[in-house]
Amino acid sequence: MSASKLLNCNGRLISLSSPVVMGIINITPDSFYEGSRFRDTDAIKKRAEEIVRQGGGIIDVGGFSTRPGAGDVSEQEECDRVCMAVEAIRSIDPCTPISVDTFRAKVARESIGHCGADIINDISGGQIEDGIFEAAAELHVPYILMHTVGHTVQEMQQKTEYENITKDIFRYFAEKLARLRELGVNDVILDPGFGFAKNIGQNYELMANLDLFQQFGLPLLVGISRKRMIWQVLGCNAEESLNGVTVLNTFSLLKGADILRVHDVKEAVETIKLFNELKRTTTLP
Repeated sequence: MSASKLLNCNGRLISLSSPVVMGIINITPDSFYEGSRFRDTDAIKKRAEEIVRQGGGIIDVGGFSTRPGAGDVSEQEECDRVCMAVEAIRSIDPCTPISVDTFRAKVARESIGHCGADIINDISGGQIEDGIFEAAAELHVPYILMHTVGHTVQEMQQKTEYENITKDIFRYFAEKLARLRELGVNDVILDPGFGFAKNIGQNYELMANLDLFQQFGLPLLVGISRKRMIWQVLGCNAEESLNGVTVLNTFSLLKGADILRVHDVKEAVETIKLFNELKRTTTLP
């Protein structure tokens, strides 16, 4: 198995030889999809148990909403939210890898170094606050490198000008990877950043070219669950968009996705099961 298909999570090797589902738990009152919001420890534990029972392989915890118009959250409040959630999950599940959706080094250090999380999931590519790359290196954990443009969450919703979106993202990943390698970060997962600093057409152009990013030889994460790029095209809302999510998750798997970040774990796990069966019995393009 390629080393890039193994993640070292605090000494536990996580295999990506088959695609893995990452289930979302948002510890926020204002995340864009209401079904992902969990505030108290009992609800968080129940949701974590559900993710694992339904076949999820990673639990993703976030304490800062990045939806358009969301309010700011102080570093300490985000840290308190995330650490509370990680500790709650670890009290009932010592094994399932937990990724922390944060762009702040302090939140990463506290939740991983003291509470038991395993992975940094950074939407900013190190562009909002200094130190997140260094934190990943010091903690020796996998780092999810997402593409976006801008130095604030608000800018990420507005900057959509590219010379060539696929080439520009290639260049972005190459530059960021060079810095991460220089610091000694060994396990990097690439996330093209669907919905961040991209309009609807750009999201679909990027989806069509997703397989090109396999040239980096690194795992690919796709997070399109319940996003505007789906429900706006279908003329519905986030709550009604599950069928579209499943369609694009299937397409992502055909294009080489290794991790699907989703709100609906059961449906994504079933999608992967059918994809694996198809892959086993035929030669996929």
